[in-house]
Amino acid sequence: MVKKNIFTVVLALLTMTAIHSCTTEKKSKFTGADGEVKLITLDPGHFHAALVQKNMYDQVNPDVMVYAPDGDDLNEHLKRIEGYNTRSEDPTRWNEKVYRGDDFFAKMIAEKNGNVMVTAGNNHKKTEYIKAALEAGINVLADKPMAINVQNFELLKQAFESAAQNNVLLFDIMTERFEITTMLQREFSLLPEIFGTLEKGTPENPAVTKESVHHFFKYVSGAPLKRPAWFYDVEQQGEGIVDVTTHLVDLVQWECFPEVILDSKDVNIVSAKRWTTGMSREQFTLSTALQDYPGYLKKDVRNDTLRVYSNGEINYTLKGVHARVVVVWNYMAPEGAGDTHYSIMRGTKANLIIRQGDEQGYVPTLYIEPQDNTGVIGYEKALAVLQTKYPGIELKKTDKGYEVLVPQKYHNGHEAHFGQVTERFLQYLVDGKLPDWEVPNMITKYYTTTKALEVAKGNK
Repeated sequence: MVKKNIFTVVLALLTMTAIHSCTTEKKSKFTGADGEVKLITLDPGHFHAALVQKNMYDQVNPDVMVYAPDGDDLNEHLKRIEGYNTRSEDPTRWNEKVYRGDDFFAKMIAEKNGNVMVTAGNNHKKTEYIKAALEAGINVLADKPMAINVQNFELLKQAFESAAQNNVLLFDIMTERFEITTMLQREFSLLPEIFGTLEKGTPENPAVTKESVHHFFKYVSGAPLKRPAWFYDVEQQGEGIVDVTTHLVDLVQWECFPEVILDSKDVNIVSAKRWTTGMSREQFTLSTALQDYPGYLKKDVRNDTLRVYSNGEINYTLKGVHARVVVVWNYMAPEGAGDTHYSIMRGTKANLIIRQGDEQGYVPTLYIEPQDNTGVIGYEKALAVLQTKYPGIELKKTDKGYEVLVPQKYHNGHEAHFGQVTERFLQYLVDGKLPDWEVPNMITKYYTTTKALEVAKGNK
């Protein structure tokens, strides 16, 4: 009887081990082995698609499948990849295998010749493509925005359900989380001896404000950026209030409620507005290399000037905290300048402010402006905590408080952040899951932007 019981127990243990092994295997398809990730690049109309490949990754196979319609978008993408492959310093070794055709998406799904799809381009059908790829069992690393209106948002929620059902991951490329002054702003806000606690704010004086200024004509990887004409069509690119503001809303969530699971019920849109940037025919030609506006842009042309709804402002509360995010697009930056960022987090003891203007040489710089009489000793103790994580940072006394001095090695630039996001995603693939808060917070983020667009249009 005893022997039988022992045999039964052993058999049960073996069965449980086998089940656990199968479950683990199901949850984690990736081990981190060299070349196990096989990229598929889908219709790379935005230069962000190429920036994912600016560096090599051991885990990623150098052979990359590209599916796209023939044309300038594809050719410009391949030029950028070739530029990375042929540069003198640390060249890449990508081997682009290209399918050109209007049936590019159906062909990609049919062949399923990869396990991670990268999508950065025309946003008109992006949400549909994301959902279908996930249903086919393909992981997706997507450039923002993943939804440009409320209809897309509803589809995006279904896409996340498909990802869970098919044991694959969907992740959007939030590069701004890797900008050093933003990272330090978040870190200092978690030190109560310096920051205190986050204010609640008011609509007139929010606790958090983030403003981002961008430019249509710019340089990428050292060369003038050629924009596709559809980039200026809000029905294909999306309005500014649902595009760049995706980053700003993400940072509000990430900094104010780190690793807290959020829900759309935590969001209340107080007000939202949108406005256009004008672009002359000559400026349009310089940006796109096209001599005339295509037919789909004629609806937005007034007196031979293209009017693009690229600007937006959202005033809202998140768990009762008042926030304002603003995105502005100008045509070209002043000499020596580029895209700029302003951010303030108001605490009960100090304000944490990122400025990036002429005074800062257009380099993002973090300032701590105390609201109380916190002494230098308190700041030195708090700084010592962060120096273990970010060696070399220092504080410099100013008239209003302190400037955070950051070694140059941490200022690696916007383009490098795409590699950092990709490396994070590769680790998530090995883990077999995203952090528990990521998916609900992505859903909350896109609810905020798409609902704000609805409010700004007067359709609430």
